[in-house]
Amino acid sequence: MTTSTSTSAIAGIRIPDSTLTKDATAFVRDIESDLLYHHSLRVFVFGSLQGQRRRLAYDPELLYVGAMFHDVGLVEGHRSENDRFEVDGANAARDFLKGRGVPAEALRVVWDAIALHTTPGIPEHKEPEVALVTAGVELDVLGIGYHDITDAQRAEVLTALPRVDFKHQIIEAFGAGIAHKPQTAFGNVKADVLERTLPGYHRPNFCEMILASPFAQ
Repeated sequence: MTTSTSTSAIAGIRIPDSTLTKDATAFVRDIESDLLYHHSLRVFVFGSLQGQRRRLAYDPELLYVGAMFHDVGLVEGHRSENDRFEVDGANAARDFLKGRGVPAEALRVVWDAIALHTTPGIPEHKEPEVALVTAGVELDVLGIGYHDITDAQRAEVLTALPRVDFKHQIIEAFGAGIAHKPQTAFGNVKADVLERTLPGYHRPNFCEMILASPFAQ
């Protein structure tokens, strides 16, 4: 992929400004709230900073598209009826990239980066772009790696892309995005969200499901 020629940067991280990334920015900016849009940009910057720290060679464009699309599946009009929101976002990114002639291997990397971003323990063993989308999400949402970057870097990111009541609002956004398909939270972190945000939600229990299967033993 062609890297950025932009002079715009946050905390030393250049924001890609190729035609592809400009189109991605326009697409996401048009459909997402300020909350999700600024979160996605922070994911890119935080993920890039972690990539520098880990000395990973990554494609900034692919990382950018993965970061920008990672929560598209929460947005009305891009939510499927039965797939996990991560898969909805991954599919949206794949369609976006396919329509712009991006090679199949790059499509797969971005798809995996988005689909796996809430599945701890796997992304770090895959391609750098996959690992770094998750690293950016974990830093911004959970504070994992908070002290891996400097106070000055963190301050510059938050000055450019402020967190406005982010902790509470992101939980509400997660809940709203999947409330119509609570079954997709089984076995993943969004079950915690639904317990807090969806009245009447009962978390499925894996052991109970095993014991209730129709087999005799």
